[in-house]
Amino acid sequence: MTGLAEARDEAERDALIEAGRLLFARPCTFFYAAQKSDQLPEPGLPEVAFCGRSNVGKSSLINALTGQKALARVSQTPGRTRQLNFFNLADRLTLVDLPGYGYAKASKDMQRDWQGVMFDYLRGRPNLMRVMLLLDARIETKSADRAAMDLLNTAAVAFQIVLTKADDVGPQKLAARIEEAKALARSHTAAHPLVLVTSSETGLGIPDVRAEIAALAV
Repeated sequence: MTGLAEARDEAERDALIEAGRLLFARPCTFFYAAQKSDQLPEPGLPEVAFCGRSNVGKSSLINALTGQKALARVSQTPGRTRQLNFFNLADRLTLVDLPGYGYAKASKDMQRDWQGVMFDYLRGRPNLMRVMLLLDARIETKSADRAAMDLLNTAAVAFQIVLTKADDVGPQKLAARIEEAKALARSHTAAHPLVLVTSSETGLGIPDVRAEIAALAV
């Protein structure tokens, strides 16, 4: 199935949105957690991973997509999530919540441990279909974000930029942030051309993210 960027007309776009709605209306359950590379589950269903800086809103986005308030743990403390969490979506797809990167207050050993397993996963997972790379719409792109894009690009891992917390940004600033994200996507061959703009609070863009992910499901 093609994604929204390839939709030829409004009817095809509506069909993609409906496919996403139907997929995410089905059960999504946590089934595995890994803290080390040798603990990763055997590759199975297609996987879509959520990656981004600490406190960018990964867990909130997963909860909004699935319509569950507490499926993914939302922490007010940046850097709290230190493991890869795997969720089964209707036996058609696996969603993976990756540890946040770029948390400055974490010790170097701690950062190396949880970011090391994350990057090992990104480089070596054969059933990883796409990484949804989350960027905070309210702030500028950080060096850690650019490093993550470069790693994904070098490893030839397909990724798509998703701007989060767009409800907390004025129209002019948001428009500039979208253009910046589009330029970043164009400068990386592994990046999907369509930048998604979301808010877990208002539901903005949630149907679009669902549609993009549904296009990758078996």
